[in-house]
Amino acid sequence: MTTISEIPLKTIDGSAATLGDYAGKVLLVVNVASKCGLTPQYDGLEALYADRKDAGLVVLGFPANDFAGQEPGTDSEIADFCRSTFGVDFPMFSKIAVTGADRHPLYDALVEARPQATQKPGGDLRAKLETHGLAPADPTGVMWNFEKFLIGRDGQVIGRFAPDVAPDDPALVEAIDAALAA
Repeated sequence: MTTISEIPLKTIDGSAATLGDYAGKVLLVVNVASKCGLTPQYDGLEALYADRKDAGLVVLGFPANDFAGQEPGTDSEIADFCRSTFGVDFPMFSKIAVTGADRHPLYDALVEARPQATQKPGGDLRAKLETHGLAPADPTGVMWNFEKFLIGRDGQVIGRFAPDVAPDDPALVEAIDAALAA
């Protein structure tokens, strides 16, 4: 049985990788998109990474074009956009599917480990998406771009946060800090 840390991945520059490459670190796995209303979260994700990387946090970006075609570019175009627009320095990976029949095995494992996301206080993104006919049919599926999965130093998925939970949201920051302290 393959563990989450052994699932084959590809970095945005085409190199082979696994989450095991980050053993002993706290990981924040985020499905990202360049043309989404939530794209400005790149700034917050980069700030979070810069502020806590020395303590052991690694933000990992996984571009996905699953939601309203909001990540249409090639890996090279995505990498250039992230660097030039948001100064992204955290590791980025090759574009994958995070929903549907072609969902990447990493996201199969993440969703299985954490079927429900922590919602933004007072927010209900799923209801907003439903009013536009965009909510996923699977209630455990990734809801939209910028959903966040938190993985502890031991490789276990310990949290999942809805896309509208910003990188500086106290609930997310507290969960990251607790994982870093563990």
